[in-house]
Amino acid sequence: MPQWRGLYYTEADLRLAVGGADCPVVLVHGAGGNHLHWPPPLRRLPGVRTLAVDLPGHGRSEGVGAQRIEEYARGLAAWAEGLGLPPALWVGHSMGGAIVLALVREQPEKVAALGLVGTGARLPVNPRLLESTAHEAAFPAAVKSIVKWSFAPQASPRLRELAARRMLETRHTVVHNDFLACDRFDARADLPAIDVPALIVHGVLDKMMPLSAAFFLREKLPRSRLVTVEAAGHMVMLEQPEMVAQAVRSFWAEVCAG
Repeated sequence: MPQWRGLYYTEADLRLAVGGADCPVVLVHGAGGNHLHWPPPLRRLPGVRTLAVDLPGHGRSEGVGAQRIEEYARGLAAWAEGLGLPPALWVGHSMGGAIVLALVREQPEKVAALGLVGTGARLPVNPRLLESTAHEAAFPAAVKSIVKWSFAPQASPRLRELAARRMLETRHTVVHNDFLACDRFDARADLPAIDVPALIVHGVLDKMMPLSAAFFLREKLPRSRLVTVEAAGHMVMLEQPEMVAQAVRSFWAEVCAG
């Protein structure tokens, strides 16, 4: 089981035997998630070294999580340093998007490019959701609500069931802290100064993070582009994995391999 300082991660190195760019893709999941929120087409990008990490207290990683996005970003920076990673394409979903935005703000030398999936410059959380995740007895009902709002109507019941089961495996205190961290996050003033290429991927039917958040990122990030995905909600990479993987792979080829 690959770990560094208690952080679990998967790694697939599918670079060609000869040549290939030394620019990995690092996948960072969202609140209450783990590396399995990135389906196989994204964890195994053709021609790319791809790493998917479990944040502290999530999945198979040790720790208790954090109440500040910047704390997660600093932990991932130390993890990348420990692994000797070169500047990477950091791809974050939802809270993970906030984390990679904080990372490029604090340690831009570690970031070759950004992938922002279902995220925004602000991640406000409904007060009722904050309250319900704070209590163990209310946590299952909170997870049910989160899953209900995270998928497009046509998403399969099996996909919803699996997402709920994975979140219920995470301690409710970790999920609560994640939502506190999201609610405190605000990078709106920082966006114009972020001088790296950025790919924004957003589900058209996202109810957790409205499409307007993606338009705001596109407007304020100087070197960004937006890919919208029809028939997908907040968990766009699980609902339309091949489409999201193709968008990320093409972006990587342009900004890292080119």
